[in-house]
Amino acid sequence: MSNRIMEILFFRSLRSKQIAVGVLSLTLFVAVISLALFENAKKSVTLDVNGEQMEIRTHAHTVGQLLSHQEIQVAQHDLVEPSVNTPIEDGLSVKWEQAKQVKLTVDDEKSSIWTTGKTVGEVLAAAGIEITQDDAVEPSINEQLANNTGITVQKAFEVTLNDGGNERKVWSTSTTVADFLKKENIQLDEDDRLDGKGDTKLQPNSIVKVVRVEKVTDVVEEPANFIVETRNDPHLLKGREKVVQAGKKGKVSRKFEVIKENGKEVSRKLIEEKTITPPQTKIVAVGSKVVVAAAPTSAKGKGGVGVSRSNAATPAGGKEFYVTATAYTAYCNGCSGKTATGINLRANPNAKVIAVDPKVIPLGSKVWVEGYGYAIAGDTGGAIKGMKIDLHVPTKSTAYNFGRRQVKIKVID
Repeated sequence: MSNRIMEILFFRSLRSKQIAVGVLSLTLFVAVISLALFENAKKSVTLDVNGEQMEIRTHAHTVGQLLSHQEIQVAQHDLVEPSVNTPIEDGLSVKWEQAKQVKLTVDDEKSSIWTTGKTVGEVLAAAGIEITQDDAVEPSINEQLANNTGITVQKAFEVTLNDGGNERKVWSTSTTVADFLKKENIQLDEDDRLDGKGDTKLQPNSIVKVVRVEKVTDVVEEPANFIVETRNDPHLLKGREKVVQAGKKGKVSRKFEVIKENGKEVSRKLIEEKTITPPQTKIVAVGSKVVVAAAPTSAKGKGGVGVSRSNAATPAGGKEFYVTATAYTAYCNGCSGKTATGINLRANPNAKVIAVDPKVIPLGSKVWVEGYGYAIAGDTGGAIKGMKIDLHVPTKSTAYNFGRRQVKIKVID
């Protein structure tokens, strides 16, 4: 082969290589340019996944596509901010928090909630459960909620506490009366008592009553009454009494055990008694002497009642006044025949006895009655009250004839 031909072939080969290199370079250039343009088309996004942040460049058109490209499956209750349909813009911040199921127990009623709340308080707020300062919450309301942790809420209710008579309203979450007293720091002393049982279940508007019992000793000095002793006196007219010795009260010291409930005395028991000054007995002589007044021989006076000649004139001395006088016999209706002082009028039909009001004329007194003479105030009567007297006469006809009249009377003794 000639040198000329060899030269032509060499240059042809060299040109082909140059063309290939040029094509390859152009392809590589286009690829680099395209790659640069592709990367430049990505948008920068800040992605917060359950509190961990990362910077991402993405071609995703929406937040939903962005999360899908990151292999994040969004569940119904998950938190996505902004929403999954929000277009991606450069510098956008995207937040995704995975919801978790939390079991709730409120006053023994169980339920559950899907939530993204991090604290107990946030979960309860999401569940629409309002918490007051007296409610019991476990775990505490500000505590971070761990996985698989349930929340227990005991809603407080109002209870009336009566402690020793002092009443007040208390908000409580206690289950029993004993638990309530413990939480309220109410302690019962040895003699105190609870109105009810400690294991009684506490309900809204329950009344818890504590009775404070106090035992004290009370020593008092009191008068001691004297006794009255009666003695029979045959020298004293029947129906009359005479004080032989005046009575005098003594003094005694008494020790009592006093029980008070809520400050008020409910019982008092005598445990010791001592005599300081003994009482003096009152001695009364009671008359037993019976005097029968016989009617003296007399002339008939007006009205048929005998008037003693020797007693026609008013005797000297004594208390004198006027009374209304009637007459009765030992056989009147309802009469027993015996006077209040023991005189048997049926056995002594001529006895000069008058019935009196002892408040006006003492029983047993010797009296003088105008038109009747000397007599004994030895009887009483249901109708004989005040300034009235009733004269004993032997017969009913004499009593009828006497009628009712004003007479002068004198109490001699």
